[in-house]
Order: sequence, then C-alpha cells, then structure tokens
Amino acid sequence: MKTISVQNLTDEELVFKIAATNNSELFAILYDRFSKVVYNKCYGFSKSKEEAEDLTHDVFIRLFVKLKTFKGNSKFSTWLYSFTYNFCVNYVQRNAYKKKEKVTVVTDQIKEEETLDEIDDATLLELKSEKLVRVLALIEPEEKMILIMKYQNDMSIKEIKEVLNIGESAVKMRVKRAKEKVVKMYQEL
Repeated sequence: MKTISVQNLTDEELVFKIAATNNSELFAILYDRFSKVVYNKCYGFSKSKEEAEDLTHDVFIRLFVKLKTFKGNSKFSTWLYSFTYNFCVNYVQRNAYKKKEKVTVVTDQIKEEETLDEIDDATLLELKSEKLVRVLALIEPEEKMILIMKYQNDMSIKEIKEVLNIGESAVKMRVKRAKEKVVKMYQEL
C-alpha cells in the first residue's frame, strides 16, 4: 500500500477503509484532515483551549469505534460535524451542574415596548463581543451551536438542516428563537 495513493483517497473512501481494517495509520490520516475542524467545534463548547483539546481527543477516540456506523448517505464532513456536535452537547449536559451554579434565573417576561420578532442579523452582529460572550455562556448549548453554525461557520439553512437532521422550517425557527433570546438577555445584562 503506497502512502501517496492513501493520501489521494476521498474522505469517504478513507473512512470505509478504516472501518473495514481498523488500521490506526489510516485513522491518523483522517485525524490530520479533520482535527482542526473538530477542535474548533469543541472550542465553541468549552471554556479553555485545554478543555477543547481534551474534547477533541475524546471525540476521536469515540469516532474510531463509531466509524462503522457511517453509511455514506451524506458527506463524511457533515456526518463528523453532527457527531462532534452531539458529543459536545452531551458533554455540556453531563456537566450542567457546573453551569447551573453560574447561571442567574432569566424570566420569560417580554418587555411590552420591545418586539423581538423583528430582530435582524445586523442587530445580532452589532452586540459588543465581551457582553455577547457572557450571554452565549448563559444560553443552552443547542441554541449556542445553531448560532455558531449560522454566523461563525457561515452555514446555510440547508447545511444546518442536514447536520441536525431536522426540517428547514425548524432550523429557521430555532435560529430566530436563539437570536431573540440572545438579544433579550444581552439587553438585560
């Protein structure tokens, strides 16, 4: 087996070879291709570089075992994004007790003089970053991740739909609600 030919394999071909052989050298190639992407996703859920590195390591350990479940119905990168997202959400939920100590209770009252239905992307993007980081730490991981997908990763509604395996209207509604929540909490800080 020539290294050059292995390097030229598509992601999907490489994954199927790894799943068939459990070859750790091939897995190292897959790791090299995707470790930065996975790290960046994990960093969005973590509080430090070290925690993101640990999460990335854990994702790849689980991934090695779970590669056989990849069927090729979507691009591997989409499948990996979903795998990483679900892993990180589960991680955050397992450690939710830490988060609950820091979170203040936010009421569901909506100010009468404000209508949150008309929050546009420009309003969301104008929020001051330091205060925005505090707000993003307070919202649910699912809300944070959908906003990261849309605004940091510039994913389309269709791409988010594929990753989350939900309908297009559900994606639009979740993005809208997450934006509303962020702006509301931002204004209350």
